[in-house]
Amino acid sequence: MQARHQMFERLAVHQRLCCGVLYLLAAGVAFTSETRRPCPQSCRCNNELLVNCSHGQLSTVPDNLWKDAKILNLTHNNIRTLVHQQFQTLARLLELDLSDNLLAIVEVEAFLGLQSLLTLRLARNHLKIIPVGAFAGLPNLQLLDISSNEILVFVDFTFRDLAALQCIKAADNDLVFISHQAFTGLTSLHELHIDGCNLTAVPTEALTQLSVLRSLHFHRLGLNALPNYSFHHLVHLKELVISHCPWLETLSGNSLFGLNLTSLTIRHCNLSAVPYIPLHHLVYLIYLDLSFNPITYIHGNLLGDLLRLQELHLVGGSLLSIGIGAFRGLTHFKLLNVSRNLLTTLETGAFQSVDALKTLGLDNNPLACDCRLLWVVQRRQYLEFGGHSPTCTTSLQLESWHFLDFSEVELPGLLTCRQPQILNRKPQGVKVDQGHTVVFYCNAEGEPLPYISWLNPQLRPLSPTGRIRTLSNGSLEVRYAQPQDNGTYRCVASNAAGNDSLHVSLHVQAFPSSSKNPLRLKGWFALPSASPGVNGNQKHPFDVKTLLIAAAIGFLSFFSSVSVCFIFMFFWSKSKGKIKHTATIAYVPRSAVSNSNGGKGNYMETSRFTMKLI
Repeated sequence: MQARHQMFERLAVHQRLCCGVLYLLAAGVAFTSETRRPCPQSCRCNNELLVNCSHGQLSTVPDNLWKDAKILNLTHNNIRTLVHQQFQTLARLLELDLSDNLLAIVEVEAFLGLQSLLTLRLARNHLKIIPVGAFAGLPNLQLLDISSNEILVFVDFTFRDLAALQCIKAADNDLVFISHQAFTGLTSLHELHIDGCNLTAVPTEALTQLSVLRSLHFHRLGLNALPNYSFHHLVHLKELVISHCPWLETLSGNSLFGLNLTSLTIRHCNLSAVPYIPLHHLVYLIYLDLSFNPITYIHGNLLGDLLRLQELHLVGGSLLSIGIGAFRGLTHFKLLNVSRNLLTTLETGAFQSVDALKTLGLDNNPLACDCRLLWVVQRRQYLEFGGHSPTCTTSLQLESWHFLDFSEVELPGLLTCRQPQILNRKPQGVKVDQGHTVVFYCNAEGEPLPYISWLNPQLRPLSPTGRIRTLSNGSLEVRYAQPQDNGTYRCVASNAAGNDSLHVSLHVQAFPSSSKNPLRLKGWFALPSASPGVNGNQKHPFDVKTLLIAAAIGFLSFFSSVSVCFIFMFFWSKSKGKIKHTATIAYVPRSAVSNSNGGKGNYMETSRFTMKLI
């Protein structure tokens, strides 16, 4: 009973306290309502916390704003200028939004007095330049949005008064230059967005001021290359986004040097290959997005340094093939999105282990449904396809079938492959003189179409370049054969179902050691294997002796013709006889006879000139 009595006493005290609190709150509300100042004209106010003056057709900032306001919304008006100390009475304001106005001028110290302001939005105005000191008096500002203006340049010390600023959004401007000291004073900046500018180079010197920057976004810039050491001072940067740079074709080998990124995005650019060399040191990279670049191949064993990579996105590219071992070494790899490409298959050998893979985007690819994709169907219950199941397109039997449509019973008979078979297995043995060119043929069939490769006598793979090279049609070409090329070469036809091989032999006859003949034609295409069954002893229609005889006959014919012409001209000239006088020239020289006559008479002297024609 005593315990119950004490409990009732505590309840009574609690009720009296609650009533007292309610009375005080009511009195406070009544007092507030009695002392509340009127809301400015064209504005709407809410308990002195929010002053909403949007869409009010205001040409200037209202004068009688509440001093205790926390949020001021001046969007969608006709304000053109912010004068000196425009908001000096709003010391408690936390957020100011001046977006969607006609702002063209912000005077120095226009925001002086807003010492509590955390967010300032000036987006979608007509600002062309921000004068030094415009942001004075904003010691606690954390977010600045100046997107969609007409800003041309960031001059030195533009943001020097914003020591607490953490994020700048400067997207969609007309920036052509960022001064080296423009970001001086931004000692707390974590995130920077620069978008839609006319910059043709990364402002590396300006970025050195941002020692704690963690996220950097470049969009729609005029970059055509990313030079070495572009970001080497940004040691704390974790996220780098470069997008919509249609002229960006290459990343220099050390362009990302000094970075320890966890996320890298290079989208909507013009990269034709995965930038393996710039990426190799990013051992902490988790997220990589190279979508909408004309990348055609992901080669094998070149991404193994990205030990922590979990996601790779390459959507909307020109991917033709993902090589075996492309993701070897990536033990944490969980997501691959290669939708909207030109892939015909994706083999399990591309991965370190398909067991770790959780999400796979393969839709909108011309997939050939054969045994190479059997692993995808078998693991479909463990994989997410992003809501778009892969579809067969190259097989007439399975055209437009979705992977999820296959049943376990149907799989063995539908997704099949056929082992390669080399068509003509007749032995090819070729004997050829030194300096000639030889071609060996190797054709095979299978499903999928086999890949043809060649091994040299030392069993090393041959490449499509060099003097001994593989051709696109599967043939092997040995140009200007040398004695050291002797041996047995091996053609290997392989696909997912297995392989087949064929051996061919080459014997090169070296020049005799005493041969001094300078007319030896080393580059003559002497012995091509016209078909897999060609005998290596076949002789060519022209040898060196025949060529020498033909050259001698031609020389003698030419010399004889010229000699006959000269002899004919000689006898013709002799038949014309002596050359007659062809011209007579008369002239009147000064003479002693004429002078003695006192100039009264003329004395003419005649001379003949004979010209001989040869």
